[in-house]
Amino acid sequence: MKRNFDVAVIGAGAVGCACALWNQDTGLDVALIDKSGPTDAASYGNAGIFSVTGFAPLNSPGLIRRLPKLMFDNDSPLSIDWVYALTHLPWMLKFLRACAPDKVAHITEQLANITNHVEAGFMPLAKRAGAEDLIKDIASIYIYSTKEYFEGDAASIESRRRLGADMDVIDQDEVHEMEPHLRAPVYKALRSNENKYIINPGEYIERLKKCFASDGGEFINAAAMSCSEQGDQVQVRIDDGSTLTCNKLVIAAGAHSKKIVGSGAEKLPLDTERGYHVVYHGAQSKLTRPVGWSSGGLYATPMETGLRIAGTVELAGLNKPPSPRRMEYIAGMANKMFDGLGEPDETWMGFRPTLPDSVPVIGLAPGKRNILLAFGHQHLGLTMSGITGRVIADLVQGRAPNFDISGYSPSRFG
Repeated sequence: MKRNFDVAVIGAGAVGCACALWNQDTGLDVALIDKSGPTDAASYGNAGIFSVTGFAPLNSPGLIRRLPKLMFDNDSPLSIDWVYALTHLPWMLKFLRACAPDKVAHITEQLANITNHVEAGFMPLAKRAGAEDLIKDIASIYIYSTKEYFEGDAASIESRRRLGADMDVIDQDEVHEMEPHLRAPVYKALRSNENKYIINPGEYIERLKKCFASDGGEFINAAAMSCSEQGDQVQVRIDDGSTLTCNKLVIAAGAHSKKIVGSGAEKLPLDTERGYHVVYHGAQSKLTRPVGWSSGGLYATPMETGLRIAGTVELAGLNKPPSPRRMEYIAGMANKMFDGLGEPDETWMGFRPTLPDSVPVIGLAPGKRNILLAFGHQHLGLTMSGITGRVIADLVQGRAPNFDISGYSPSRFG
């Protein structure tokens, strides 16, 4: 293994691969460091949606009003481990403060700002990796089963439209004409006309990795433990006790980014929303596109290998084992959405990297000169991966990105 690189990227999910490929595209010698298996990253287990219009944050004034019901209802898309919550109370309080109307408006603008550029970052990588066949260009729909749920999202819908999201409201008849196998009750639905989806997110990531390797990049199958700036370089210690040196280090390890001691990431309020999915093999013919369900907090997506039902939020940290009750909840909601699914053929749990304001950090780590951070994309990691990688490559080259990135500064948390 080589020991000296222009750039080293820690984390080989969608964001890390994009950072590695965009830096490689500038002619630099790049290492990509990750020890996780192919199904470990949140990039593998998501709903596969390239969501150009999905920049509404989890934070919202309405969430605070619904919080008691969400927390104590067994049939809720939100689950909280109270022991974990009480030991991470500062993060919870920061999150709730970011639910104030003025904060939500600011957060939505910041997410829209970067989402307006996602295609310019994502599509060149998909073409370079020969992954265009995995992308389906079709509008997704998000259904509301009751008037209450629809009106509760009215402010978010209006805000996103004002910021450029191409969406229209459709009624029950149009939903059933588009998706005749859907059995969930429909009051209204939101059609997002610019969205795409990926029929096999795991295969998409594997093609990015293969492209990186075939173009001369070095993949290091190891866990990065710590790093330190030494003059104009950064030394990275990996789990076999050895070190490598790079001119610039990028931390893109998602929810695990705080584990890299000395990176500056450990000082940020990063936490995780644990997400789940179940898969029904051979049932993908029940849909033609991704369909979200507001009351269930999930999306159903027709994937290459089956029908994937993905979503929900569980606040329980990185160490607790997967919750059987979460799997049962999603499978139960899946059988309310479609007839004849029965028991799922696959189950999965992963970690969405989330900061309390739902906005990623992209830029220099606080107090560092040669360590850059790129994580915290919560539900939009796949969507924002390409543009995040392009911005990181600009920063490595000393170039100003072509849009304002000050809102994603890691220093914003003080």
